[in-house]
Amino acid sequence: MAVARNEPNSSKPAELVVLCHGYGADGKDLIGLAPALRRMLPGAAFVAPDAPERCPGAGYQWFAISQLDPELMHRGVLAAAPGLEAVIKAELQRYALAPERLALVGFSQGTMMALQVGLSSLRPAAIVGFSGLLTGSPAPGPMPPVFLAHGEADPLIPAQALTLTAATLGACGGRVQWHLSPGLGHGIDETGIGLAGAFLALAFAGELAASGDACCVVR
Repeated sequence: MAVARNEPNSSKPAELVVLCHGYGADGKDLIGLAPALRRMLPGAAFVAPDAPERCPGAGYQWFAISQLDPELMHRGVLAAAPGLEAVIKAELQRYALAPERLALVGFSQGTMMALQVGLSSLRPAAIVGFSGLLTGSPAPGPMPPVFLAHGEADPLIPAQALTLTAATLGACGGRVQWHLSPGLGHGIDETGIGLAGAFLALAFAGELAASGDACCVVR
């Protein structure tokens, strides 16, 4: 599995941010977020692995998807999760970092993967999800803080997926910050990136509560 990288100038990164791309893309696509995020996370190493399966057209997929059926998507997420966990653990070992210095960032199908892995075994410092959703329920126990961003005009995964995900996590005791971008479709905008970077910087600094009431980021 190929892994795209963007590393700091220092020899020993302070944090690891794993970027999980969406359906039909690859790691080289989402590693493009690294320069913008690095402005707020100068000591982080960013890595973006390719998903394990080739898509029928181009790019890669974490699992096959033909319709937005929650049960089918959750089966796919569960099947793909061990492979992603193995990659993340290998990257943590590569940089000699503990899970407390890890953050997961996903887009679309990659958000489904980041939420599954980050809310089950790995327990990173934080999770960021763009234009995705939670396909199941989080595992019992403390949850890392989560930031969700979504386009209000998303035609592929409706914006209601954000509110449902935030409500599910909040009901389980998680703390969720979220942002809806007016007019944005299925994508990531500068506002979302800026909010995500600030969120991750606070999480790595230990300044975010892992539990409490969900709140909305409005700007």
